[in-house]
Parts: sequence; structure tokens; C-alpha cells
Amino acid sequence: MGWIWATLVAAVLIAYWPALAGGMLWDDSGHVTRPELQSLAGLGRIWAEFGATQQYYPVLHSAFWIEHRLWGDATLGYHLLNVLLHATAACQFLVLLRRLAVPGAALAAVLFALHPVCVESVAWISEQKNTLSLVFYLAAALAYLRFDAGRAPRDYLLAGGLFVLGLLTKTVTATLPPALLVVFWWRRGRLEWQRDVVPLLPGLALGAGSGLVTAYFERVLIGAQGADFNLGLLERGLLAGRVFWFYLSKLAWPVELIFIYPRWTVDASAPAQWLWLIAAVALLGSLVWWSRRSRGPLAAALLFAGALFPVLGFFNVYPFVFSYVADHFQYLASLPVFALTAAGIHAILRRMTVAARFAATGALLAILGGSTWMQCGMYRDPVTLYETTLRRNPDCWMAHNNLANILTLAGRPAEAIPHLEAAIQLNPAMASAYNNLGDSLNRLGRAQEAIAPLAKALQLQPAYAVAQGNLGTALLELNRLDEAMVHFQQAILLDPQYANAECNFGLALAQAGKTAEAIPHFARAAQLDPNYADAELNWAIGLMLTSDFPVAVPHFERAVELSSTSVDARMTYGRALLEHGRYDEALGQFDAVLRLYPNQANAHMNLALTLRQLGRKPEAAQHYTRALELNPALRGTP
Repeated sequence: MGWIWATLVAAVLIAYWPALAGGMLWDDSGHVTRPELQSLAGLGRIWAEFGATQQYYPVLHSAFWIEHRLWGDATLGYHLLNVLLHATAACQFLVLLRRLAVPGAALAAVLFALHPVCVESVAWISEQKNTLSLVFYLAAALAYLRFDAGRAPRDYLLAGGLFVLGLLTKTVTATLPPALLVVFWWRRGRLEWQRDVVPLLPGLALGAGSGLVTAYFERVLIGAQGADFNLGLLERGLLAGRVFWFYLSKLAWPVELIFIYPRWTVDASAPAQWLWLIAAVALLGSLVWWSRRSRGPLAAALLFAGALFPVLGFFNVYPFVFSYVADHFQYLASLPVFALTAAGIHAILRRMTVAARFAATGALLAILGGSTWMQCGMYRDPVTLYETTLRRNPDCWMAHNNLANILTLAGRPAEAIPHLEAAIQLNPAMASAYNNLGDSLNRLGRAQEAIAPLAKALQLQPAYAVAQGNLGTALLELNRLDEAMVHFQQAILLDPQYANAECNFGLALAQAGKTAEAIPHFARAAQLDPNYADAELNWAIGLMLTSDFPVAVPHFERAVELSSTSVDARMTYGRALLEHGRYDEALGQFDAVLRLYPNQANAHMNLALTLRQLGRKPEAAQHYTRALELNPALRGTP
């Protein structure tokens, strides 16, 4: 067994090697422990405070907390652990199938280890909830099978403890008790109330309660409600039939795997949409009939559908707003399909020669492993992820919006605008796309154009703090100070931790001639975000204008430290030093700018002025001449 485990781990590491170089994706920053949760008190909040993390999965977020202590924000550690958890689950799957005497157990474990449909769960840091919960799930199953064989209380308690850990990692673990009942029926042909059902009643109750709590959080805290989720019971049944076949098809033919699949329209009046449900019912009926000869196929189908039940469409799950299906939803559910498939392949291989058997198996695993290697490349970085998604699903408004955000933050707002316009066309009710369009226009200096989309964002979502702040920024740029201040105040009211709104409110006050009133807002912004260079710079300018210059100097120094390559910070500080007769220090700031940007005309001009004050007139003349060559409009500067 040891050499098989080693081979499985090695195969997983090789197939997932590209994933180790992956970066942070979509909501990873919400799972990797945030700064306010990184202390011991933060760990306590993870367990005691609903809403402290995206979902109430305290074991998962405790694991992330420990990982952050070990390697911080470096992504290699998270990816490597996820890959190793997947390999561990594959080894556990092998042990479980051998304990159940399922033929082809090793092949089933390898199918799970290398199948590309698992890539989303393994290569995406956030989905450590899948890999870690599956390790707990399979460990609990193994412990319970040992209890079933020997009835030792310690095995029962161990299985129960592992089950609880799994539930607190991801709620899909709640499907374990019914899955065990299916397994017992498959093995024995019937279920006994005292032997099989009664010991699992606490687990069934705990799982049901956990599922209801998670469903409540999905609706109330995460937002899985509203028009996008308004499906009747009939529509949900039709959706379940299609979802079932979709996942089964991706296991059988794993091509064109997409991060966000197209979102289907569910229409009970369309006859074709009934075919999925009818086919699923027909399959179930035929497997019930076949179970008189062999219970295995029906058991596998029940296990598959049971593990998928939370995401078949009967409950609201927030990702349904983007798509009704996702590869990571069937990570656990795929196991019985792999087991049944491997058993069938094993029966076929037994009739083949040894050479043909090795050739066929090797070819299958090479294809799967190669596909997994290639699929990992999609998760290398957010731009690759969204660009690949849009190639395969051009109507994915979420990918358009998220890619636009990345482009904007990378200083490429002009490239972001077409994606935002596409997102709005595809989803006209998407407040964040209107906000992001306004933000991109602001960054391009097109404040007047930014007002309309920002106003639309607030019409759709009045309590949208960032949109309030961005609209205030547009109005500030247009010198509509009173209106700008109203929106900054509203943004701060909606989000008291909104550092950018605090800083911009201060700017609006300063431009209105209320510099003394502005200073506390700059200070508050710097307190909220200790790395906020603009807040420090504005704070310094405000202090310089209202107090002695030495009081402002530490804030100028901090602004330069935070943005050492910023022309504005160094030039403003240098100019202030020059005006206060601290010529040598001013010289250092202007020199630093020119080392970074040799053709910065204003830096040459200010350096010339400083050198003249120091009596170094020949050098001053050289820089003055260079400044005029770069920008003739500077002629006559004092």
C-alpha cells in the first residue's frame, strides 16, 4: 500500500505543478486571513462572530489563520498545502474502497487524483474548504466503518469528532450520514433500524441543522436572494435534472472546463427542458430495476445525487447569480462515479493481456494528467483566469467586470472601459459595473462623464459606499465642492472604515478654504490605512499651512517612504523644503526624482532654483536649460 500512496502523491504533485506558481484569485483575499483577524483576538472572532469571515466555517478559517502565521501572503504555501490535501484525500479514497472491497480501488483513486474537473478545487486557494473538508469527510467515514465492524465507542466518538470538524470546514460534509446508509444498503441489501439507522441519527440531525444554518447565511449574509433566485418549485426540479446530467457529462468528457459556465434560462414552458428531468428519472428507474442483479450502480447514483443535493438548485447558493454549475461543486460528488467507473474498467482490463492492460491504463492516466496540467494554467493569475473564461463564455458579465477592475488597478483604465460597458449590456442591473465604469472615467480625468454611471449605481444600490465616494471624487474634480462633501459624508456614514472617502472629504474641505477642518480627516484616513501615502501627504500640507513646518515634516517623510517613486510626494516635499530654506534636503528630493525620471522638467527647474540658492550657479544654469528644453513653457519661472 505504501508504494501506491507514494505514487499517488507524486502523480498529484506532477499534475498540479503549474498550480504551485498561481497567485491570488477572485475572492482569495477574503479567505486568506485579513489583517484585522491575524491576532489571537482575531482567531477568537473567527469562532465567536458570525460575519467575521465570508462564511461561518471556523475550522477552515482557523487553518488559514495558522497558514498565514507560517507564510503570510505568499501563495506557494497555500497552493502546496491544497495539492497535498488533495493527494491525501486520494490516498484515503483508496483505503476506503479497499475496505469496502470495491474492485479497481487503485484506479479509482488515481482517476480522482488526476481528473481535471478537480482542478478548480485544488488550484484555487479559496477552495481549500473542499480539499480540507474532504479529508475530514473520508477520515470520518473510515472511522465509522471501523465502528460498524467492531462497535467500539472510541471509534464512534472519533468518527463524530471528525464529522463535526468537516461540517465546520464546509457544510457539504453533512451528506456523510445518508451516504453511509447507502453504503450499508449496498453491502447488506437492507437496512436495520437499530444497527444501521439509530447510531447515525445524531449525525443526520446535526447535518440537517448545519445545512439550514448555511442556507440562512447564504440568503441573509451573503445575499443569495432577490430576482436572480426567484424560481418556483417546478423550475427548481427542472434545474436539478439538468445540473445532474451536466456534472455527469463533465466527469465523462472533461473538455471546455470553465471557471464560470453560462447561466441557463429555466423555463417550464419549453418542452426540451423537461428532457433532462425525464432522463434522470428514467435512469433512476432503470437502476432500481437493475439493482435486483447488482446494487452497485444504483448506490453510486444515489451517492452522486446525494452529494450534489445542496447545489442541485433546491436551495439558494450565491454563485447561482453567475451560473447554476461550477466544477468545485462536484468535488466530493465525483467519488462514487470514479469508483463505479474504475470497477467497470477493472472488469474490462481483466480480459486483456498484461501489456494491453498497462498500455490502456497508462494512456488514460496520461490524458487525464496532461489535461489537469493544462487546466492548472488557467488559474495562474486573475487576468489569465478571466481572459480564458471570456474566450469560452463571452457573456460572462462577472468576468468582464472583474477583469476591468484588475486593469483599472494596474493603471490601465482605458482598457477596462470596454469590459465594463459589456458587463452593463449583459447585466443592466449590475450596480458594481456602473460604479467601476465611473471610477475608470475618473481615473482618466473624465469626471463629467463619470457622474451618470455613478448616479445609476446609487439608483440601483443607494447604500453603496464606494459609489458614493467615487461620485464625490467626480464632483470634487469638477469643483462642485458642496455636492462632493455630501457624498463623502454619506460614504463615511455607510462605511466608517472608508479611508479614501475620509481623505477626499478632507481635500474638499481644504479646497473650500477650511484647511483646519480638513486635517482631522487626513489623520483619520492615515489611521484607517497606515500605508495611505496620499493621506500622509495631504496631512503634511495641511499642517504646513496651519502650523509650524517642522510639525509637518514627519508626515512628508512618511509620504515619501510609502511612495518612494511618486513624483508628487517628492516634488511637494522638496518644494516645501526649498521654501523653508532647507536647501540641502530639498536638493536630495529633486535629485531622487531625476534619478527615477531624468526627463522630469519641473524637477530640473526646482533643482536649478535650489542650486542657485546654494551658490552653485553653473550647475543651476545647466538644469535650467534642460528644463526649458523639456518644457519651454517654464521660461520665466522665478
